[in-house]
Amino acid sequence: MKTSALLLLLVSLAAFGQTQEIQRELMQRQQQSDAFALQLRQSQELQKVPPAQRPAAESRQLSERQRLENVSAQQLREVRPNANDGLRSFERSRAQEERRPLLSPTVEAPVKPDAPPPIQ
Repeated sequence: MKTSALLLLLVSLAAFGQTQEIQRELMQRQQQSDAFALQLRQSQELQKVPPAQRPAAESRQLSERQRLENVSAQQLREVRPNANDGLRSFERSRAQEERRPLLSPTVEAPVKPDAPPPIQ
């Protein structure tokens, strides 16, 4: 009886570890997809930026990518090992919502050249 209880405990622990690992893998796959989408959008935006404004745009884009990486790393650290499947899907959807502002395209007003001073 003791060996069957011990065997059952070991099997349940192994299944528990796999469930947590699957959760982590699902989140990592979604994060990779989000990072790729962000990089694609940024490269398309950069094509429209005048050469004089490229350094500022590249700097902003780098900042956005680093912010997404930080959010992704934080989310992976927060994966709870004892959550049930319903809570795990909630964690995934919450993580997606946290990344959404970072993934939405930014709308910038076009830069207008300075107007010449009025002639008097």
